[in-house]
Amino acid sequence: MSVNTVRGPVEPDQLGQTLMHEHVFVLSPEHLESYGRGAWWDEEARVADAIGKLRAVAAKGVRTIVDPTVWGLGRYIPRIQRIAAEVPELNIIVATGLYCFEELPHQYEHRGPGLLLDMPEPMAEDFVRDLTEGIGETGVKAAFLKCVVEEKGLLPGVERICRAVAQAHLRTGAPITVHTNSFAGTGPMTLDLFAKEGVDLTKVVVGHAGDTNDLDYLMRLADTGATLGMDRFGLDIYNPTAQRVATIAALCRRGYADRMVLSHDAACFMDYFGGAWQETLDTLAPNWRYDHIHDDVVAALVDSGVTQEQIEQMLVFNPRRYFA
Repeated sequence: MSVNTVRGPVEPDQLGQTLMHEHVFVLSPEHLESYGRGAWWDEEARVADAIGKLRAVAAKGVRTIVDPTVWGLGRYIPRIQRIAAEVPELNIIVATGLYCFEELPHQYEHRGPGLLLDMPEPMAEDFVRDLTEGIGETGVKAAFLKCVVEEKGLLPGVERICRAVAQAHLRTGAPITVHTNSFAGTGPMTLDLFAKEGVDLTKVVVGHAGDTNDLDYLMRLADTGATLGMDRFGLDIYNPTAQRVATIAALCRRGYADRMVLSHDAACFMDYFGGAWQETLDTLAPNWRYDHIHDDVVAALVDSGVTQEQIEQMLVFNPRRYFA
């Protein structure tokens, strides 16, 4: 079974070292078009910057980045196609789904089973189309599904999105990554919903699990068969690198190396800070970049007793199994 990337399908054993949760860009198209152009957004400069950063991480040995940028985070595949064409040594895998903390987009609010326009769940239909036919007119097929269960939990709109993601998973076999809030402990409720919907939990990554160092919580998630997203290295404001490393080392000692994947949740550019993106990084998160794991974290893991085989398990074999 091949894996769909921006440039087309590849075999799972071609994925190599994989960062399982990275963004190329996080943007609001309306924000960009209304206030960015001519101010903090220069299309050619940003594309060139992204190409340079992705070439640099590929030079470290990374062969795949998994980009869960969906509706709500500014997914725009033509721009990613341009970048992918210039970095042929790196696979970019994209997603379908919705990034919503509370309410549904109005475009889905009145359409669906039992609603004003009574019809099959349109979100599931759209997600399946992205996975099987391609996103828009780009011909690029998504390879996984993304949803969010944040601090307020399974609010009605959030729950409906999760159920639509589960439906699309059941129809296509595509794996799922779910953004969770480890401080609010939203992982278990999400996995419970997925299990009741018939989702294969071995095909679920619990995103941002690594923000907590609560081993009991993390083992509870992993014992369902799901994979822990230890995927915010460099975001020390949530959990410092040293503690993230210690938690992974402890889980490896307990036999959970086959239930973790590594990443940063970084981006080449996010418009959350307008034009002050780089200054914000330099001040608040200087290590929040694609190469932090290879430059700093791998050595720290080894120093903490994690073996090279376990590191390869988390960077190569677990991502391959997830997509295979």
